[in-house]
Amino acid sequence: MPVRLAWIPAVLALSVLGLAKPAEVRVGVYVLNLGRFDLGSGSYTVDFYLSLKADRPIPLDEFEFMNGRAATVDRLIDTPTEKFFRIQANLSQNLDLRRYPFDEHLLTIEIEDKRRTTDDLVYVADRDASGVDPSVIVVGWKLVGWETAVTAHDYEVYGETYSRYVFGLRIQRVFLNAVIKSFLPIACMLLVGFLSLLLAPDKVTTRLSLNISTLLGAVMFHVNLTNSIPPVGYLTLADRVMIATYLVLFLILLSGVAILRWAEREDRKAQALRLYHQALGILPPVALGLYVLVFVLPL
Repeated sequence: MPVRLAWIPAVLALSVLGLAKPAEVRVGVYVLNLGRFDLGSGSYTVDFYLSLKADRPIPLDEFEFMNGRAATVDRLIDTPTEKFFRIQANLSQNLDLRRYPFDEHLLTIEIEDKRRTTDDLVYVADRDASGVDPSVIVVGWKLVGWETAVTAHDYEVYGETYSRYVFGLRIQRVFLNAVIKSFLPIACMLLVGFLSLLLAPDKVTTRLSLNISTLLGAVMFHVNLTNSIPPVGYLTLADRVMIATYLVLFLILLSGVAILRWAEREDRKAQALRLYHQALGILPPVALGLYVLVFVLPL
C-alpha cells in the first residue's frame, strides 16, 4: 500500500504538466464553391466544410474569421472533441495587382479562436481533411492549387499571441484571355503606327492623321483597361506597357511633324527625306528595347 501511494504525486504531476500544455486542434477545410470574386474590392464568397478535432474536450465553436464574417453556419457533427460545420463566409483580401493583367492571387480563409491564446490552444493543419472540390471554378480565372499554414499572430497592444489557421486558394488569370483582351489591341495600335512610317514624305499629312488618332485611341484604351481594377499607389504591368506605347507613338508623331516642317521648305527636303529613313530604321528597335525593359525590370 505505501508503494502505491508513492506513485500518486508523480501521477498528479504528470496530469498537471499535461493540462499545462496547450490543446492541439487539427483543422481541415474542404471548399465546395467559390463565387462573387470582385477584383475591385478584393471580396469573395466561399462555401466550405470546416472540421475541428481536438486532443481533449474543449469548446471548439468559439472561432472567428479574421478576414471576413460567416453568413451561415450549419453544425453537422457536435462532440466534445470534434466539430464539423458547413459554412458560407463573405471574405476579402488585399490584392497585389503589380503584374496585372498577368496577376495571380491567394484567396484565404483565416481562422482564430476568440478567447484562447497560444498558451491554451494551438491549431494544426490537417491536410488529409482539406482540399478543393473538382467542380469549383472561378469565372475568368484558373485555379492552380491550394495551400495551408498555421502562424502565430501577435497583438502587441494587448500582449497576446493567437494561433491562426490559414487555408488559401491560388488563382491566376487565364493567359490567353489576358493577351487577347489587354495586349492585342496595343499590338494593333503599334502596327498602325509603324505602317505609317512607310508613307512617303509627300504623304506626311495622312501619316500625322493616323498617328494622332492612334495616340488618342491608346489613351482611351488605357482608361478602359484600368477601370476594372481599384486605384492603386503603384504602376501595374499594364500601366508600364501603356507608358511605353505612349512614348513610341509620340516619337512616331514627332518624327512626322519634323518631316512635315522640313518638307515644306525647298532647302530642307533632303533633310526631310533623310529623317524619313532614319525614323524608319531607328524607331522599331527603340520600341523593342522599351518593351524589353518593361518586362525585364522588376515590378
